[in-house]
Parts: sequence; structure tokens; C-alpha cells
Amino acid sequence: MDTTDPDIKFDERGICNYCNNNQKLFREIGLNDEKLKDEALKHLLSEMKKAGKGREYDCIIGLSGGVDSSYVAYLVKNMGLRPLAVHVDNGWNSELAIKNIENIVRKLGIDLYTYVIDWEEFKDLQISFLRASIVDLEMLSDNAIVVAIDRIARGEKIKYFLAGTNLATESIMPPSWFFNIKYDSLNIKSIYKRFGSGMKLKTFPLLNFFEYIRYRYFNSVKVISILNYVSYKKEEAIDILKNKLDWRDYGGKHGESKITQFYQSYILPTKYNVDKRRAFLSCLISSGQISRDEALEKVTKELYSREKLKEDKDFFLKKMGFSETVFEEIMDLKKKSHYDYPSYDYWHKKIVAFGKKIINLFSK
Repeated sequence: MDTTDPDIKFDERGICNYCNNNQKLFREIGLNDEKLKDEALKHLLSEMKKAGKGREYDCIIGLSGGVDSSYVAYLVKNMGLRPLAVHVDNGWNSELAIKNIENIVRKLGIDLYTYVIDWEEFKDLQISFLRASIVDLEMLSDNAIVVAIDRIARGEKIKYFLAGTNLATESIMPPSWFFNIKYDSLNIKSIYKRFGSGMKLKTFPLLNFFEYIRYRYFNSVKVISILNYVSYKKEEAIDILKNKLDWRDYGGKHGESKITQFYQSYILPTKYNVDKRRAFLSCLISSGQISRDEALEKVTKELYSREKLKEDKDFFLKKMGFSETVFEEIMDLKKKSHYDYPSYDYWHKKIVAFGKKIINLFSK
């Protein structure tokens, strides 16, 4: 990590606050202790199998075709679980991602539910986010995944969602680089109302306020970062996926999605001066998977070759219906915060602060 993040701080050893917090998290939840991890995993598997007894599935997993979610699929099947895999199709899958997903579910014998988002709605939402000039374009896909999986899990009465999120490879991310509450549907609707075409959103999955509170505080589906319970090494996982499932590498993180690749490799660094490789590589250093020198070598490489940038940019412009001029105008817009637009999180913070004042008043 470096000073491209305005909130970064370094201690006397030159280690940043994010890496220190990462190590603290590892210690707090026992991830540095293999025995504790094994015991916790055995207990968790027992609970999941018990909860799923008599049902078709005992857990639900997301499946994008990327390394983390693909390895979760491999792992849970080999743990003897009966997962339902859910893939959210937002119209930006690469051909290789589709092939990888097909191979995974076929070879593992996993049922797949594909949740298809209406492309015209999703395109209009993405255009509104680009015109709003906020940093987290991927919030739309992340929200759709969260809400779709929540609905399917509750419909199928599945009690556990095993996510691919993990401390080993993606626990470091400065707050200013994304919007943390991915399922804040009010933020999405507010931005869309102001910058969208006016098309009524009929199919895009969103939460109303009561569903938001229910999901945040009373969610009956337990979300488990299963990769935290095993020794998760990225390169080892890639080798297993290649050898066991005929999975093919994309050559970079999130290469399974053409919009994520273009957003992270061009829009973020060009407009927001954000290079997410710094956060991803810092995680790998922190978890002992690569050295700092190796990370420095990787981060100095170009994000795009000239030919690949032209290919991906042309594809993006054509799919979004932008001319080069319109896109450059969007890229030149003044940067805004998600909190410049109404959000559930804003009101949630207000309510929590008010509640604390009341408690303090009566506790005196």
C-alpha cells in the first residue's frame, strides 16, 4: 500500500494501518492457529449437515468462475456438503468464465441456479452510476449477488451461505476505494432516480428499508467465509482448479468479468488514482504468500497493454452505447461520494447515534 490512499498511516516499522489491522484480525479469530481452525471447521460442518438434513441442499455458494468462488465450490464438495451454486449473470461474463463455470458444476456434480439480470435495466443503472461520478461501480453487481442469494437461500430454506470472501487474499481495502454497504438499495435508487433514463426497474433485486434492517441484524441465513477455515494459498488453489476441474486462468484478478476488469484496470486508476492491485498484493504479503519484492515487481507492470486496452475499451463503449467523447466527458466529471446521495446507511447511522444519546441520557 502507498499514499495514493489519503487515510493511510505508517508505524515506526513502515507497516501501514491496513496491514496491522489485517494481522490483528488473523490473531483475533485464530487463523494463525491450525488446530483452532480445524476444530472450528469440524464444528461448522457438523452444524451445516445437521441443518440441511432432509433437505436437498445444506448450503448455498456464489459462483462467478473466479479463483475464490471456484475454489469454494471445489472445497465444499470435497467436505461432503451439498451446495446449490448461484451465478448472477449481469451481461458482462467473459466467454472463459462461462466455460469455467460449466466445467466446475459438471465435474463436481453441483446444481447451478443462474440469476439473469435484465440487461437494459442493468446498463441504465451502470450509466447512472458513471454519471453520478461515484467510486463503486461494482456496487450494482455486488448488491445483485447479495440480494439474489438471500432470496434464493430463504426460498430454499438454506441456512448457510458460504462466501468466497477471505482474509488471506482480500481483507485489505481502504474505505475510500469502495462503498462498504453493498446492499444499500436506497443509495442505488437515489442515484438512479437522478441520473437514470426514467425506465422503471422491474427486475433488478433491491431491498426495502425493513428488508435492509432484517438482512443487517436479523438475517436467518448465516454468511460464512469458508476459506478462512482452511490454509488458503492462491497459487495452490489455481493449480488444483486447473488439474481437477479443467479451470483456465484469466491472467489477473476478476478477469472473469469484462466490466470488472475494465473498471479496475482503467476507470479506477485513471479517474480515481486507485490501483487495487496494491491492496490485493498487500494481502498476499500479509498472509505470507509472496514477498514484498515480488509484489513490488508485479505492481510496477502496466495494467494494460496498448492492444488489450483498445480491445476492452472498444468493447465497453459499444456495449454501453457511448461515443469516445461522451465517455471522456464522464471520466472528467468531478468525483463525488456515495454519501452525496441518500442512503440507508446514512439514516442507519443517524438512528444509531440517536439511540446512543438516549441510552446515555437515562444511564446518568
